Amino acid sequence: MQLAGLCVLSTDRMTWRPQYRSSKYRHVFGKPATKENCYDGVPITRSVHDNHLCAINPRFIAVITECAGGGAFLVLSINHTGKVDPHHPKISGHRGNVLDIKWNPFDDFCIASCSEDTTVKIWDIPEHGVLKNITVPWKELQGHSRRVGLIEWHPTANNIIFSTGYDYQVMVWKLDVAEQVIKNPLRSISVHSDVVLSMSFNTDGSRLATSCKDKKIRVIDPRTGTLLRETNCKSHKASKVLFLGNLKMLLSTGNSRWNHRQIALWDQEDLSQPSYSEDLDGSSGVLFPFYDPDTHMLYIAGKGDGNIRYYEISPEKPYVHYLTEYRSLLPQKGMGVMPKRGLDVCSCEIFRFYKLVTIKSLIEPLSMIVPRRSESYQEDIYPMTAGNKPAMTADEWIGGLDKGPVMMSLSPGSKLDSYVQLSSGKDPTDSKETRHSRSRPGLSKVIQERQDAKEGNIRKETPSTLLLPSTDERSSSTTFVSNGQLDSTHCSPPKTENELRQMFYKQQDEIRRLKEQLNQKDVRIKQLELEIKNVRNSQATL
Repeated sequence: MQLAGLCVLSTDRMTWRPQYRSSKYRHVFGKPATKENCYDGVPITRSVHDNHLCAINPRFIAVITECAGGGAFLVLSINHTGKVDPHHPKISGHRGNVLDIKWNPFDDFCIASCSEDTTVKIWDIPEHGVLKNITVPWKELQGHSRRVGLIEWHPTANNIIFSTGYDYQVMVWKLDVAEQVIKNPLRSISVHSDVVLSMSFNTDGSRLATSCKDKKIRVIDPRTGTLLRETNCKSHKASKVLFLGNLKMLLSTGNSRWNHRQIALWDQEDLSQPSYSEDLDGSSGVLFPFYDPDTHMLYIAGKGDGNIRYYEISPEKPYVHYLTEYRSLLPQKGMGVMPKRGLDVCSCEIFRFYKLVTIKSLIEPLSMIVPRRSESYQEDIYPMTAGNKPAMTADEWIGGLDKGPVMMSLSPGSKLDSYVQLSSGKDPTDSKETRHSRSRPGLSKVIQERQDAKEGNIRKETPSTLLLPSTDERSSSTTFVSNGQLDSTHCSPPKTENELRQMFYKQQDEIRRLKEQLNQKDVRIKQLELEIKNVRNSQATL
């Protein structure tokens, strides 16, 4: 009886019970990449700006670098691991330090950057990566009067981007216009009294949440710029804010009145008081929150920390359920996250970070893995997720339409129509359409081979080698393309060590791609057998 009294006390005093929750993510663990699978020798920026400082998609990794005379960032192939060439070409068109970079969620070859030079620039990345310095952007957005610290793409509308700077303005830009230099934004939102520290959209992009240096959280209609709600709570000073998917909740990280690092949960319809708050520790680094709406897992990574805490979020009280934490001796300065369509589903990977370790000039991939015995696809931990296809055009969004994201399956045999066919009437010499016709990671082998067959029919009607003019305005050279690849017989031999290294990296990427196809041969055979069986069954019913 005495032991029972230790476990369960009377209700008028307090009740303590060990909380055992049935969760498939209870034993998630972090698996850092080996040394050869890291990116070594990267000159990571020494900027003290509290941003992620890098951006990831299934094809490229971009990181802001330290440089003299202006601002620059590095774009590497996602498979370009190991030692990075110190003279690797950069994107170096800004006149001031680059403060934030974000990949277009619907175009793996388009990236936006903002800088202390008051501009936002949109860059077109060549299909084979950055082989020489790029200084001329696809679009330049000029509207801010002071340095621009944050940019964010709209989650479902194509060609819509938001920017905010030290002029306290949030500006909305439409990119599918004829002008190369855009000086007039669609709208300028002026509801902040200080610098905006973070921006986050809800699932369909109909609400924008911001945190500000005045420690307030605001919920704004991004289309009209109307301020809908704001906090006036003295017990929590917010620095970062995040919409939690479709849970109709906001999560913020910041400090308590005693200057302890704190996380707080808010009802998006009532910001008067937090629904939940928890003090974490007394450190001083900013807490970066990351949320996975598919698994309802929340990851908290502190700037300058080596550990990452992770939780599971539920719509009912107590809302936040602590799972465990990943610990490391290497402190992170910034963090990037791989989109779900770039994960390795065969190893039960549900999240992947890219840690910027400044003290070692290292970018370390960190995979969060659900331990399972089977190596086959685990459907229960990979629900339908947001894909890389926009739900609507910019004009539809401006006209008042709100749509949720276009969903896709991560199953290796699923169908994803995320490419543009060359036979769709568009000019085959247009480099943007050509590169978009290439399959995205996660595209099923069946669909890819059908696409290759269609491209093969087109090639029968055209010469096997096309002479394509370079789309780079700064280059007058031409590129020979054969069967969708660079024809090495027409390319001039490398003249410098850097060019030789770049060709070596491209060959390594091609070898990896062929090995992946070879490893998938058994899956492909089973898929074909299943298709034959389905065809026979359908014919039998007829």
